[in-house]
Amino acid sequence: FDWLCAEKRFIRHSIESGKPVLGICLGAQLIASAMGAQVFPIKEREVGWFPLQRAPDSAGHAVFGSLPDTFTALHWHGETFDLPPEATCLAQSKGCAHQAFSVGERVLGMQFHLESTPGSVEALVQNCPGDLAPGRFVQDAHAMLSAHNHFRESNRLMTALLDQFLITP
Repeated sequence: FDWLCAEKRFIRHSIESGKPVLGICLGAQLIASAMGAQVFPIKEREVGWFPLQRAPDSAGHAVFGSLPDTFTALHWHGETFDLPPEATCLAQSKGCAHQAFSVGERVLGMQFHLESTPGSVEALVQNCPGDLAPGRFVQDAHAMLSAHNHFRESNRLMTALLDQFLITP
């Protein structure tokens, strides 16, 4: 997509300017690509609520280190990426080795969605029904939408992560 070229230039310029940059899902993929890493189709799509594990190197990270060692988040992706040079892997899942990464403390990419709401997931279900084709890491729409405790907890984690991200120098 031609418009992504300009978007990646903007991301790279923002990073080089020292601005904090947070990318979620496609945003994480764009950060990785803007920094020279490959983005490619994942072997098995991840769509639904699945657990993540913080990577060992994440414990000392000013922002990501505040998250639990394991937590559940919504996934909705069919691509993944190699880590950019100088990046630290912060989290992984059974379906995806690179779920989150950082470059320093001010660049953070996350494949998963802590920001999801029932309304945003309902919109994905309605507009992307092909993504729900059965797979090892694909939940059905009802299971995703009825996970009220996951929505609350992931939103709480997102708030904590953003609070920390905004104050990290």
